[in-house]
Amino acid sequence: MKPIRNVLVVKLSAIGDVIHALPVSYAIKETYPEARLTWVVEPPAYDLLTMDPYIDRIIPFHKKEFKSVGGFLSHIGPFRKLLQQESYDAVLDLQGLFKSAAIAYIAKAPIKLGMCNMRELSDKVSKPVIGPYAQGHIVERYLDVARAIGCRVDRVVFPLEVPEGEQEHTRWIFQQAGAKIENPYVVLAVGANWPNKRWPTAYFARLSDWLYGQRLIPVIVGGGVTDEQRAAAISQEAEIPPVNLVGKTNFKQLTWILQQARATVGGDTGPVHLSAGVGTPTIMVMGPTDANRNGPYGQQANAIEADRPCKYCWKRACPKNIDCLAAIHVADVIQKLQKVL
Repeated sequence: MKPIRNVLVVKLSAIGDVIHALPVSYAIKETYPEARLTWVVEPPAYDLLTMDPYIDRIIPFHKKEFKSVGGFLSHIGPFRKLLQQESYDAVLDLQGLFKSAAIAYIAKAPIKLGMCNMRELSDKVSKPVIGPYAQGHIVERYLDVARAIGCRVDRVVFPLEVPEGEQEHTRWIFQQAGAKIENPYVVLAVGANWPNKRWPTAYFARLSDWLYGQRLIPVIVGGGVTDEQRAAAISQEAEIPPVNLVGKTNFKQLTWILQQARATVGGDTGPVHLSAGVGTPTIMVMGPTDANRNGPYGQQANAIEADRPCKYCWKRACPKNIDCLAAIHVADVIQKLQKVL
């Protein structure tokens, strides 16, 4: 294979999936340090990529602009022009869906590769890579695609650098919430996009009280209306309300909070994957998804899976109306925490 000088990575969403794909950027630059790396991403994960020093150019993909026929016709020309400003040696479609396949199709490149489990006819544009980790963790499945263009993976690195100004602002955010970032704390990531990935608020409240008893500050993180409602419920149910930072941080500040934490607890969701990526001890409660593929990377032993016969269903909401993660008790999480703290 001829030297790789210009690579396009297409990984658009969701936040957790983009986090899982970050080691690909390090693998590319570790093997091809002079290569130029461009990444196409949807706006919610844009700020995350700005912390990656190995990405040279970020192209935002505004999916909403392409949903109608009129929108598609008015926006496809400028987007195509933006994408084709450069010719690439390789395109890596790490999304494996129709929308990412359309982007890969437009891009000029002799090599177009995708991950092992591509869907929505995306395998007709990019060749699926069935690598040695095709049945392993999603991080390794993404890295198999990088290996296919000659990248060595001597170590798996999530390259995230938080600007100093954001670090200082995070200290101020803690002070405004009545806490100090220097004091030992544990992050509670209370939300998730899928309803059945959310641990019950009553359990979080009891865990919060236990943490206070251990002289550890429970800090709730998240964003969005659902997370605000859950944080309010936890504060109401707990004997002492935890520090609530829901909706008060951006990705850079959240990354710094996770880097400084003693541990993180939550479901299969972006902040929890980010916590594992930055090397913080991470306890993940899981039900509809499995630890082998989606657990905290490098810490799969810290995953707790619901003891239910229907686990690994991969359904966004339970068709049986069962509170999936209620089968994982507070004592189970405390037992894991005691091992890592």
